[in-house]
Amino acid sequence: MKKIVIFAGTTEGRRLSEILADAGIAHTVCVATEYGEIVMREQTDAEAAGTKGQPLVSLHRGRMDRQQMEEFLRNEGYEIVVDATHPYAQVVTENIRDAVKTQSSIYLRLEREISETPEAENPVVSIRYFESNADCAKALENTEGNILLTTGSKELSTYCASGRLHDRLYVRILPGRESLELCMEQGIKGRQILALQGPFSTEMNAAILKQYDIHHMVTKNSGRTGGYQEKLEAAKILGIPVYVIQPAKKAVDTYSFAEICGKLEQLCDCKLSGQGSMEICLAGIGMGSKDGQTQEVQHAIETADILLGAERMIERYSAKIEKRPYYMTEQILPYLEQLQKNGLTEQKDPLRVTVLFSGDTGFYSGAKKLADILKKDGYEVQIFPGISSVIYLAARVGKSWEDAKIISMHGRSQNFIYAVANHEKTFLILGKSAGKEICEKLKYYHLEQVTVSVGNHLSYPDEEIVIKKGNELQAEDFGDLTTILIENPKPEKRTGIHLADEELIRGSVPMTKEEVRTVSIAKLKLTKNAVIYDVGAGTGSVSIEAALQGENLRVYAIEKNPEGAELIRKNMQKFRTDQIQVIEGVAPEALEALEMPTHAFIGGSTGQLKEIIQCIKKKNPDVRIVINAISLETVKEAMEAMEEGLLADPEIIQLNVAKSKKLGRYHMMTGLNPIYIISDGGDTE
Repeated sequence: MKKIVIFAGTTEGRRLSEILADAGIAHTVCVATEYGEIVMREQTDAEAAGTKGQPLVSLHRGRMDRQQMEEFLRNEGYEIVVDATHPYAQVVTENIRDAVKTQSSIYLRLEREISETPEAENPVVSIRYFESNADCAKALENTEGNILLTTGSKELSTYCASGRLHDRLYVRILPGRESLELCMEQGIKGRQILALQGPFSTEMNAAILKQYDIHHMVTKNSGRTGGYQEKLEAAKILGIPVYVIQPAKKAVDTYSFAEICGKLEQLCDCKLSGQGSMEICLAGIGMGSKDGQTQEVQHAIETADILLGAERMIERYSAKIEKRPYYMTEQILPYLEQLQKNGLTEQKDPLRVTVLFSGDTGFYSGAKKLADILKKDGYEVQIFPGISSVIYLAARVGKSWEDAKIISMHGRSQNFIYAVANHEKTFLILGKSAGKEICEKLKYYHLEQVTVSVGNHLSYPDEEIVIKKGNELQAEDFGDLTTILIENPKPEKRTGIHLADEELIRGSVPMTKEEVRTVSIAKLKLTKNAVIYDVGAGTGSVSIEAALQGENLRVYAIEKNPEGAELIRKNMQKFRTDQIQVIEGVAPEALEALEMPTHAFIGGSTGQLKEIIQCIKKKNPDVRIVINAISLETVKEAMEAMEEGLLADPEIIQLNVAKSKKLGRYHMMTGLNPIYIISDGGDTE
């Protein structure tokens, strides 16, 4: 048997050692720290001894430079070197590579899978990427509020060097002596140290962020096993910007965990207990009735050794070995690893695990995320589709669905009014208690003319389909799990909507005029999931027009005048802009409790322009700001804000608008007050 050494430092390294030990393959694990030794010792103390009574896993503790590594490899005669150190430990990896070059050893670099764009699946309001910790620390100097560092203790000195950061830092580190000593050396107080061992769930991350009043979180893109996605999800919940240190690009000669296992099987002529002995099927069961399932899905259920899924899905079925109410990725992955550890995968035929999902696996389903992770880990995965409630209802009422807008409101908050107002057909998948909201909003936004087909208990014996007009609909028409089709005979046909002044309901409250409004919104450079502050909203003309640019935009209209606030609500009702929230109050105080903005329009500041900008920038340093200034005093405030660094590199334009006016048989041009439009900031790439 070949002599193997693993340079550990990651979850994957520890897991690889476990698999080798389970296969009876002796090897050495090198760990750099005391904490690493403790973690590995938890494993090795429970290991069975080899045939000669010797431990299968030997530990080597302590940091080594390149020369020491060369001597270590030469003296011990290791034939296979597995580098499973952290993706960010680039110096260590270089030293291992150089040391192996002086030997005849085979070098295998285990590369952790890094999430390329997790924000695309679970968008965070603000994510900034940095090539180095130094660049990140510099950016944080322009912020206010507490900072959570989840990058470990080794880079702590980079952040502590700045007096603007030191006392605001909360450092999450591993509970090892070395990490604690590094914190003490940098003058980090006990109250600032969170010595905890992961993994951390989204809920745990969110609790920490809330408990310590964190305004900014710094992390590494450390992939799934490093808990990266859970950090992003927690930050999204609390509206906290995330600063991400990206690792170097994956080298050509690196291997995934599954590939490393395959290489070791070839080199050692052995079979490792792992993913190859398990077949995983992700099956969509449709609406739930067996009659509505495909034969493929039924076969996957009937032949399953183990059945996973929500309790209500699996309770009616049996499995050859067992069934568990697991449907979340963080539940399923540890369970599969435990199956391997318990030896259940060592049977003659592959272990068949079937995971059930409601509806179709490609339609608002967790199947895709789970499948991607499983495939990266080397599991054999099959995906079987199901019949979704949308397809079923469309067939039942004799309608097509390829030209419809489809929205799931099952556990989600969605701007369905925008969809209904702008589409001839809208399918909504509803959760419990959504019926009342549907009825109330259809009536409030004067959508009485729509036709609503309500499908309850679809595919079951007590299936019911109710068809009514929007003004006839009652909450009692809806069940617990319902799919509905809303047909609008008169949807909005305009695109890139810009409103004429006469379309808006007006009072005595000032309003941003049509031409100025069009240029100002263009300068905002709105993005798909923008969160917009309209400060000094007046009649709400900017809020309304901004909201009409997309269904996923969220707008906060801040107005101190009660008459103005009421006018905004009337205009919201007229233009069916349900994604606007009216905030009655004076900025900046009225902004404090709001979520982090990506864009801000300041049309009125009541002499507190600099304070308002400070408040907005504190929430998001990368916010895109557009200011309208009519008076020279406001222009002066804006210039002072620029001089003080609140506006980094503003663009200032003066807009002069003249409109024709008929005098007898002549037309004269009448000029309006010139407007200064000042714009600054934002990531508009």
